[in-house]
Amino acid sequence: MGKDKTSFNLKTPKGTKDWAGSDALLRDRIFSTIADVFKRHGGTALDTPVFELREILAGKYGEDSKLIYDLQDQGGEICSLRYDLTVPFARWLAMNSDVRNIKRYHIAKVYRRDQPAVSKGRMREFYQCDFDIAGAFDPMVPDAEVLRIVSEVFEELGWNGRYTIKINHRKILDGVFAVCGVPEDKIRPISSAVDKLDKMPWADVRKEMVDEKGLDGAVADRIETYVMHKGGRELLDRLMKDETLNANESAKAGLTDMGLMIDYLEAFGVLDKISFDMSLARGLDYYTGVIYEVVTEGSAPAVQSDAPEAQKVQKSSKKDKKTSEDDDRSNDPTLGVGSVAAGGRYDNLVGMFLPKAQIPCVGVSFGVDRIFSITKARLERDQAAQGLRRSEVDVYVMAIGGKGFNGMLKERMEMCQKLWDAGIKAEFNYKLKPKLQQQFKAAEEGGIPFGLILGESELAEGKVRIKELGLKLPDGHPEKDGVDIELVSLIPELKARLEKKQSGSEVSLAQQLQGMQV
Repeated sequence: MGKDKTSFNLKTPKGTKDWAGSDALLRDRIFSTIADVFKRHGGTALDTPVFELREILAGKYGEDSKLIYDLQDQGGEICSLRYDLTVPFARWLAMNSDVRNIKRYHIAKVYRRDQPAVSKGRMREFYQCDFDIAGAFDPMVPDAEVLRIVSEVFEELGWNGRYTIKINHRKILDGVFAVCGVPEDKIRPISSAVDKLDKMPWADVRKEMVDEKGLDGAVADRIETYVMHKGGRELLDRLMKDETLNANESAKAGLTDMGLMIDYLEAFGVLDKISFDMSLARGLDYYTGVIYEVVTEGSAPAVQSDAPEAQKVQKSSKKDKKTSEDDDRSNDPTLGVGSVAAGGRYDNLVGMFLPKAQIPCVGVSFGVDRIFSITKARLERDQAAQGLRRSEVDVYVMAIGGKGFNGMLKERMEMCQKLWDAGIKAEFNYKLKPKLQQQFKAAEEGGIPFGLILGESELAEGKVRIKELGLKLPDGHPEKDGVDIELVSLIPELKARLEKKQSGSEVSLAQQLQGMQV
């Protein structure tokens, strides 16, 4: 028989990646940090299918609907991969009409056929961590708590206030468009163009409005007088004095909401993190009230689209016929990480599925892959990445012996069994007779803090040796080669040392990032 010549293209699909080692551990720590904040605020977990009926997702995402992954017909149901976690949540509420209010959180993967930039966390398969409050409550109260949750998450992650929560209100924006003369059928397309002001200069946005979307140039110029402003309470006060804007019912209602929001955010102690940004529009069609997104230094592109460096990138792309919207843009300086969290109020989404089940909702979604990219870059830049372990194992069980040494495999197994029974994370080498140097190397490469060394004579005396790894102790130090411990007191001794280690050098993610530049 001839040789099988089957070969495989061993790579992950564009916009996806494998997670392993310290990257997976860092991401898990981000997950647990976010989930702890969600639970602190009364969140209950919900999980939904990774794919939905296509009709459930259709018409909910505006211009971004083209990014939905459609699946082939699998026996009569036309389905698509979920684009976000919000629409599936609204569908669940419509199916469970007895649930009139809930604080729900959901941590899961979503899928978008966007142009990827993997190193910047712009993926086609990525995790979102969502927290939503569903139910009819007094205006802006749950909305303000959601923004308090946003602040808590980034403080717990160690970002130390080096982020901005941009907020706006759909009713204010719709009112601005109305008083500026935007035709009603163009409000959403023009809103989508305004939302690009964090990536493009006004001249480019205006050109899109006029040349691509057919807006009158004079109307675009009037829009500029509003959307280029940002601030806080002083901006709200100025808008409240704008008689033309306040004559519009939508704008007036939005400004009233924003006044309440600012008062409540002050009560929650997060007003200093807020920027009232009139250019924030959020492109998704289902938002009806307050909207927000979180940005940091890494969110913005290194080079603006109208800069000379950007022109070089664009010319280079045109020359290279192989480039396409599927190519990874990790090295494109005109592309930033983007927002790391975003959300808003969506009062009508549940009613789109079942009018009788209309439930107002507000929520936020954290982009874990983007948060990971920024966090890892900061750790590497400040040489703190070496503190990230590849696993959570706390003890590596080793064996040592002289001539005739049999490797003590069974004894190492029995010792691991005792540690596991006590809830201590432990590993050992699977070789029958591993060399001591190999065992130390495996433990140190894994970032394991303690070695437990078994010796035939020591075990016969009812003792084992504990050695803290990774320390450079001077000659003569009592624990340079480890310390012998009675077997009967091994478990409490190990637990005490682990507790001391975790409260000392083994710092939390927030402590590890303390003082670093975002």
